[in-house]
Amino acid sequence: MNGFFDIPSDLQNTWTGLIGMHLREALLPVAAGLLLALPLALLCDRFRWLYPPVLGLTTILYAVPSLAFFVVLIDYTGQTELTVMIPLALYSLVVLVPAIADGVRSVPDETLSAATAMGFGPVRRYLQVQLPIAAPAIIAGLRVATASSISLVSVGALIGNQGALGNLMAAGLKYDRPELAANAVLTTALLAVLCDVALVALRRVLTPWMPRSGRERTAAPHEELLTKGAAR
Repeated sequence: MNGFFDIPSDLQNTWTGLIGMHLREALLPVAAGLLLALPLALLCDRFRWLYPPVLGLTTILYAVPSLAFFVVLIDYTGQTELTVMIPLALYSLVVLVPAIADGVRSVPDETLSAATAMGFGPVRRYLQVQLPIAAPAIIAGLRVATASSISLVSVGALIGNQGALGNLMAAGLKYDRPELAANAVLTTALLAVLCDVALVALRRVLTPWMPRSGRERTAAPHEELLTKGAAR
Protein backbone atom coordinates (compact mmCIF):
# COMPACT_ATOMS: atom_id res chain seq x y z
CA MET A 1 0.00 0.00 0.00
CA ASN A 2 3.10 2.21 0.05
CA GLY A 3 2.43 5.17 -2.25
CA PHE A 4 -1.22 4.20 -2.80
CA PHE A 5 -2.39 7.43 -1.16
CA ASP A 6 0.74 9.45 -2.00
CA ILE A 7 -0.77 12.04 -4.35
CA PRO A 8 1.67 13.89 -6.66
CA SER A 9 2.06 17.55 -5.73
CA ASP A 10 1.30 18.79 -9.25
CA LEU A 11 -2.34 17.67 -8.79
CA GLN A 12 -2.62 20.32 -6.07
CA ASN A 13 -5.07 18.21 -4.10
CA THR A 14 -5.38 15.43 -1.54
CA TRP A 15 -7.05 12.06 -1.96
CA THR A 16 -10.12 13.17 -0.01
CA GLY A 17 -10.10 16.45 -1.92
CA LEU A 18 -10.17 14.54 -5.22
CA ILE A 19 -13.09 12.46 -3.92
CA GLY A 20 -15.02 15.62 -3.05
CA MET A 21 -14.22 17.11 -6.45
CA HIS A 22 -15.30 13.89 -8.17
CA LEU A 23 -18.63 13.81 -6.35
CA ARG A 24 -19.24 17.49 -7.08
CA GLU A 25 -18.52 17.12 -10.80
CA ALA A 26 -20.63 13.95 -11.00
CA LEU A 27 -23.68 14.71 -8.86
CA LEU A 28 -24.32 18.35 -9.70
CA PRO A 29 -24.87 17.49 -13.40
CA VAL A 30 -27.27 14.71 -12.40
CA ALA A 31 -29.22 17.18 -10.24
CA ALA A 32 -29.27 19.69 -13.11
CA GLY A 33 -30.42 16.98 -15.52
CA LEU A 34 -33.22 16.01 -13.13
CA LEU A 35 -34.40 19.62 -12.79
CA LEU A 36 -34.51 19.96 -16.58
CA ALA A 37 -36.08 16.54 -17.13
CA LEU A 38 -39.05 17.11 -14.80
CA PRO A 39 -40.69 19.93 -16.83
CA LEU A 40 -39.73 18.24 -20.11
CA ALA A 41 -41.45 15.04 -18.99
CA LEU A 42 -44.53 17.07 -18.00
CA LEU A 43 -44.65 18.60 -21.48
CA CYS A 44 -44.22 15.18 -23.07
CA ASP A 45 -47.11 13.89 -20.95
CA ARG A 46 -49.36 16.84 -21.80
CA PHE A 47 -48.47 16.85 -25.50
CA ARG A 48 -47.91 13.25 -26.55
CA TRP A 49 -46.67 14.25 -30.03
CA LEU A 50 -43.70 15.99 -28.38
CA TYR A 51 -42.23 12.80 -26.90
CA PRO A 52 -40.79 11.21 -30.10
CA PRO A 53 -38.81 14.30 -31.21
CA VAL A 54 -37.57 14.94 -27.65
CA LEU A 55 -36.49 11.31 -27.36
CA GLY A 56 -34.79 11.50 -30.76
CA LEU A 57 -32.92 14.69 -29.86
CA THR A 58 -31.74 13.35 -26.52
CA THR A 59 -30.56 10.13 -28.20
CA ILE A 60 -28.50 12.16 -30.67
CA LEU A 61 -26.96 14.17 -27.80
CA TYR A 62 -26.03 10.96 -25.99
CA ALA A 63 -24.20 9.75 -29.10
CA VAL A 64 -21.92 12.82 -29.14
CA PRO A 65 -18.56 12.00 -27.45
CA SER A 66 -17.63 14.09 -24.43
CA LEU A 67 -14.41 15.17 -26.17
CA ALA A 68 -16.48 16.81 -28.90
CA PHE A 69 -18.35 18.80 -26.25
CA PHE A 70 -15.02 19.79 -24.66
CA VAL A 71 -13.75 21.13 -28.00
CA VAL A 72 -16.85 23.30 -28.40
CA LEU A 73 -17.11 24.45 -24.77
CA ILE A 74 -13.47 25.09 -23.90
CA ASP A 75 -13.40 28.38 -25.83
CA TYR A 76 -16.26 29.66 -23.67
CA THR A 77 -15.81 28.00 -20.28
CA GLY A 78 -12.06 27.32 -20.36
CA GLN A 79 -10.32 24.47 -18.56
CA THR A 80 -12.78 24.51 -15.69
CA GLU A 81 -15.11 22.08 -13.93
CA LEU A 82 -18.02 23.65 -15.82
CA THR A 83 -16.60 22.33 -19.09
CA VAL A 84 -16.80 18.83 -17.65
CA MET A 85 -20.19 19.22 -15.98
CA ILE A 86 -22.17 20.60 -18.93
CA PRO A 87 -21.81 17.43 -21.07
CA LEU A 88 -22.53 15.27 -18.02
CA ALA A 89 -25.73 17.23 -17.38
CA LEU A 90 -26.80 16.62 -20.97
CA TYR A 91 -26.05 12.90 -20.69
CA SER A 92 -28.07 12.75 -17.45
CA LEU A 93 -30.93 14.55 -19.18
CA VAL A 94 -30.88 11.93 -21.94
CA VAL A 95 -31.32 9.13 -19.39
CA LEU A 96 -33.83 10.88 -17.14
CA VAL A 97 -36.30 12.27 -19.68
CA PRO A 98 -37.41 8.82 -20.96
CA ALA A 99 -37.36 7.37 -17.43
CA ILE A 100 -39.60 10.09 -16.02
CA ALA A 101 -41.85 10.34 -19.07
CA ASP A 102 -42.43 6.59 -19.23
CA GLY A 103 -42.97 6.41 -15.47
CA VAL A 104 -45.51 9.24 -15.53
CA ARG A 105 -47.33 7.79 -18.53
CA SER A 106 -47.64 4.42 -16.78
CA VAL A 107 -49.98 5.89 -14.14
CA PRO A 108 -53.44 4.29 -14.58
CA ASP A 109 -56.08 6.46 -16.24
CA GLU A 110 -58.54 5.79 -13.43
CA THR A 111 -56.03 7.22 -10.96
CA LEU A 112 -55.70 10.39 -13.03
CA SER A 113 -59.47 10.65 -13.36
CA ALA A 114 -59.91 10.26 -9.61
CA ALA A 115 -57.29 12.95 -8.94
CA THR A 116 -58.99 15.31 -11.39
CA ALA A 117 -62.37 14.66 -9.77
CA MET A 118 -60.85 15.60 -6.42
CA GLY A 119 -59.87 19.00 -7.83
CA PHE A 120 -56.22 18.35 -8.68
CA GLY A 121 -55.01 20.65 -11.47
CA PRO A 122 -52.47 19.45 -14.06
CA VAL A 123 -49.40 20.67 -12.17
CA ARG A 124 -50.61 19.48 -8.75
CA ARG A 125 -51.64 16.14 -10.21
CA TYR A 126 -48.20 15.81 -11.81
CA LEU A 127 -46.32 16.67 -8.59
CA GLN A 128 -48.52 14.90 -6.02
CA VAL A 129 -49.85 11.89 -7.92
CA GLN A 130 -47.91 11.04 -11.06
CA LEU A 131 -44.37 11.68 -9.85
CA PRO A 132 -44.75 9.73 -6.58
CA ILE A 133 -46.23 6.74 -8.42
CA ALA A 134 -43.46 7.00 -11.03
CA ALA A 135 -40.79 7.21 -8.30
CA PRO A 136 -39.43 3.67 -8.90
CA ALA A 137 -38.85 4.43 -12.60
CA ILE A 138 -37.34 7.83 -11.77
CA ILE A 139 -34.98 6.35 -9.17
CA ALA A 140 -33.97 3.66 -11.68
CA GLY A 141 -33.10 6.40 -14.16
CA LEU A 142 -31.18 8.29 -11.48
CA ARG A 143 -29.17 5.16 -10.67
CA VAL A 144 -28.11 4.81 -14.31
CA ALA A 145 -27.38 8.53 -14.70
CA THR A 146 -25.38 8.68 -11.45
CA ALA A 147 -23.23 5.64 -12.24
CA SER A 148 -22.60 6.95 -15.75
CA SER A 149 -21.72 10.42 -14.50
CA ILE A 150 -19.33 9.12 -11.84
CA SER A 151 -17.46 7.06 -14.43
CA LEU A 152 -17.31 9.83 -17.05
CA VAL A 153 -15.89 12.53 -14.76
CA SER A 154 -12.44 11.00 -15.25
CA VAL A 155 -12.44 12.11 -18.89
CA GLY A 156 -11.94 15.66 -17.58
CA ALA A 157 -8.29 14.78 -17.00
CA LEU A 158 -7.81 15.39 -20.72
CA ILE A 159 -8.42 19.14 -20.30
CA GLY A 160 -6.15 19.76 -17.33
CA ASN A 161 -6.61 18.77 -13.71
CA GLN A 162 -10.40 18.67 -14.01
CA GLY A 163 -10.84 14.90 -14.00
CA ALA A 164 -10.89 14.53 -10.21
CA LEU A 165 -9.95 10.89 -9.59
CA GLY A 166 -9.21 10.60 -13.29
CA ASN A 167 -6.23 12.87 -12.64
CA LEU A 168 -4.71 9.96 -10.68
CA MET A 169 -4.89 7.78 -13.79
CA ALA A 170 -3.08 10.41 -15.83
CA ALA A 171 -0.52 10.83 -13.05
CA GLY A 172 -0.02 7.06 -12.84
CA LEU A 173 0.80 6.97 -16.55
CA LYS A 174 3.01 10.06 -16.35
CA TYR A 175 5.06 8.91 -13.36
CA ASP A 176 4.86 5.15 -14.07
CA ARG A 177 2.97 4.54 -10.84
CA PRO A 178 0.27 1.93 -11.49
CA GLU A 179 -0.87 2.11 -7.87
CA LEU A 180 -2.30 5.59 -8.58
CA ALA A 181 -4.39 4.21 -11.46
CA ALA A 182 -5.55 1.35 -9.22
CA ASN A 183 -6.47 3.89 -6.54
CA ALA A 184 -8.54 5.87 -9.05
CA VAL A 185 -10.37 2.82 -10.41
CA LEU A 186 -11.16 1.32 -7.01
CA THR A 187 -12.24 4.62 -5.46
CA THR A 188 -14.43 5.49 -8.44
CA ALA A 189 -16.10 2.07 -8.29
CA LEU A 190 -16.64 2.44 -4.54
CA LEU A 191 -18.23 5.87 -5.00
CA ALA A 192 -20.57 4.47 -7.65
CA VAL A 193 -21.61 1.60 -5.36
CA LEU A 194 -22.19 3.89 -2.37
CA CYS A 195 -24.27 6.33 -4.42
CA ASP A 196 -26.30 3.45 -5.83
CA VAL A 197 -26.96 2.10 -2.34
CA ALA A 198 -28.04 5.58 -1.23
CA LEU A 199 -30.49 5.82 -4.15
CA VAL A 200 -31.93 2.38 -3.38
CA ALA A 201 -32.44 3.48 0.22
CA LEU A 202 -34.11 6.68 -1.01
CA ARG A 203 -36.44 4.65 -3.21
CA ARG A 204 -37.49 2.55 -0.23
CA VAL A 205 -38.24 5.68 1.77
CA LEU A 206 -40.23 7.29 -1.06
CA THR A 207 -42.13 4.14 -2.04
CA PRO A 208 -43.34 2.39 1.13
CA TRP A 209 -45.91 0.51 -0.97
CA MET A 210 -43.18 -1.39 -2.85
CA PRO A 211 -42.81 -5.06 -1.80
CA ARG A 212 -40.06 -5.91 0.68
CA SER A 213 -38.51 -9.27 1.31
CA GLY A 214 -40.22 -10.98 4.22
CA ARG A 215 -42.86 -8.28 4.48
CA GLU A 216 -46.38 -8.01 3.11
CA ARG A 217 -47.13 -5.56 0.37
CA THR A 218 -48.73 -2.35 1.59
CA ALA A 219 -51.52 -0.45 -0.10
CA ALA A 220 -51.16 0.36 -3.79
CA PRO A 221 -49.49 3.74 -4.44
CA HIS A 222 -52.45 5.37 -6.16
CA GLU A 223 -54.77 4.30 -3.36
CA GLU A 224 -52.46 5.67 -0.66
CA LEU A 225 -51.82 8.98 -2.45
CA LEU A 226 -55.46 9.63 -3.25
CA THR A 227 -56.43 8.80 0.32
CA LYS A 228 -53.95 11.41 1.58
CA GLY A 229 -55.28 13.91 -0.97
CA ALA A 230 -58.83 13.31 0.17
CA ALA A 231 -57.80 13.84 3.78
CA ARG A 232 -56.50 17.25 2.85
